[in-house]
Amino acid sequence: MGATRLVILFWALSAVDVALAGARPSEVAVGALFTYDSSIGRAAQLAIELAVDDVNAEGTVLSGTKLNMVTQDSKCSGFLGTIEAFQLMEKNVVAVIGPQSSGIGHVISHVVNELHVPLLSFAATDPTLSASEYPYFLRTTISDYFQMNAVASIVDYYQWKRVTAIFVDDDYGRGGVLALGDALAAKRAKISYKAAIPPNSNLDVINDVLFRANMMESRVMVVHANPDTGMRIFSVANKLQMMTSGYVWIVTDWLAAVLGSSASRDIKDMSDIQGLIVLRQHTPESDAKNKFISKWNSLARSRNINSGLNSYGFYAYDTVWTVARAIDQFLNSGQQINFSTDPTLYDSNGSTMHLSTLKLFDGGEQMLRQLLLTNFTGVTGPVQYDSDRNLVRPAYDILNIGGSGSRFIGYWSNHSGLSVAAPEILYQKQPNTSTSAQQLYNVVWPGGSTTTPRGWVFPNNGQPLRVGVPIKSSFKELVSGKGPDNVRGYCIDIFNAAAKLLPYPVTYQFVTIGDGTRNPIYIDIIRRVAANSLDAAVGDFAIVRNGTQLAEYTQPYIESGLVIVAPVKKATRSAWAFLKPFTLEMWCVTGALFILVGIVVWLLEHRINEEFRGPPRRQITTIFWFSFSTMFYSHKHRKRAWAVCVDNMVVRCADHHFKLYC
Repeated sequence: MGATRLVILFWALSAVDVALAGARPSEVAVGALFTYDSSIGRAAQLAIELAVDDVNAEGTVLSGTKLNMVTQDSKCSGFLGTIEAFQLMEKNVVAVIGPQSSGIGHVISHVVNELHVPLLSFAATDPTLSASEYPYFLRTTISDYFQMNAVASIVDYYQWKRVTAIFVDDDYGRGGVLALGDALAAKRAKISYKAAIPPNSNLDVINDVLFRANMMESRVMVVHANPDTGMRIFSVANKLQMMTSGYVWIVTDWLAAVLGSSASRDIKDMSDIQGLIVLRQHTPESDAKNKFISKWNSLARSRNINSGLNSYGFYAYDTVWTVARAIDQFLNSGQQINFSTDPTLYDSNGSTMHLSTLKLFDGGEQMLRQLLLTNFTGVTGPVQYDSDRNLVRPAYDILNIGGSGSRFIGYWSNHSGLSVAAPEILYQKQPNTSTSAQQLYNVVWPGGSTTTPRGWVFPNNGQPLRVGVPIKSSFKELVSGKGPDNVRGYCIDIFNAAAKLLPYPVTYQFVTIGDGTRNPIYIDIIRRVAANSLDAAVGDFAIVRNGTQLAEYTQPYIESGLVIVAPVKKATRSAWAFLKPFTLEMWCVTGALFILVGIVVWLLEHRINEEFRGPPRRQITTIFWFSFSTMFYSHKHRKRAWAVCVDNMVVRCADHHFKLYC
């Protein structure tokens, strides 16, 4: 009996253990790391709170399990952000939402790789945060890879070929500019100058960087910075007269986040950014989006928050739902939330490295797999990931700053490029990225101009081309002059007109060769071009064989002047004009051949063909008529043409009879 009771007790304990092992936890901890006091952080903080409340109130997701959000303030510092990340890991979180900084994201990604905790960032857009190096990093917003393709499409739309990249010299700035260079190269354009601004620079440093950028030929400025440095860039640019007519400023989505977060902008700041083209993440209109905006505004008013909602707040809200759905699927599959000690955090002597509180998430790989399988529609639209772990259907709104606000001028999507139709409409059609399909509304450029800027000027620090010009005593209509600044002629006009058609700036100065009394030796000028003492030569140069071996010639733009003079005889009309193609002898030979053919046909036909018989006069008439009629129409006489019999062989005749003549 005692043994039986022990067995029953063991079974009961085992059943309890199994039941406990399969029970869902009452609470799951998720971490959030961002900068509270920032334009992105203020929008994200309220969005995350609303998302947690909605998840816990929703009965179909995490039923019976409460989502507990643990937040930490990174204070916009890489060092402090890393420390805060370690503090989050000590609280056994199954996932971390954030950070908003790409630089901090690079550091923390190494930590989560070691602890197998998925890291979901709603604002780290640096394309170099790749899945191959950081397998536990998942970007829940649009990568700057797509944003730079949008910038390149705008540059190509207006047919600019050179841009100046102004960026903050950190991971975020360098990664974005690297993607911009690749995107422009695909459009046959390039970054002509990179103006790198050190992080946390003062106005003097920014002034020096922009002054050097203004010395270059490009007037298309692409600004990829953070909000604090970015607004100082425009203030300095305005003082340097770089916000006037002729300049182009294309700004990435950070400025749209600043404008969206600010309920009322300072008039002075708005005057610094007139005429800019700004990109903003596109979020389609929906009832869920409008409902979220209403709840966010109500919560902001109740807490006396003056900041507004920007697009990063939408992505932060959807990120919480992404984590909640992944945890729900993780628990539904029978997985347990367990943490274990990481043996790599101990040295060879067994002593701790003061990191013993950090635990390894045993189910991190399974949790990451559930996150990658996410597929639902949120306030930002479809939330789904492709094979490269990027959100599907990336799209941007393109805005034009003017007055006290912004004006919509178009969209960009990786499906159809630039368009004035919403991306969600175009996704229902076949992709069309041809040049003719690209469309944007009119833009008001800096300085209030509505004419598209040329995009470049002659650089102040460039080395001009040395163009040789022969000065001679003859044919002065083609080229003449008394000095480098007084060169004229038809050849000079052609050269100046061609230089204006170039899509990039070229400065040049003329170098006169000759004294005007004697003609210079042209082949000597070509040799100077080949020896790099001259960069080009303009004049009435003839294309000669020994010259083509030294330099390249353009296509001739003046006729050579070689002509053939021949007398013109007036033609007279006559009814016998048809006889003119042949001479009299030729016509006689032709007539004789026709008569000969007629005689041969008569010899072959008159014995058996009744149409070739009769009186001699009739036979002669038939011969001549048959001969000349073959010139104009097929004759109606019946003929019998015999084939030749060779070696007693029977051959077929023209009238399908068989004869033997051998």
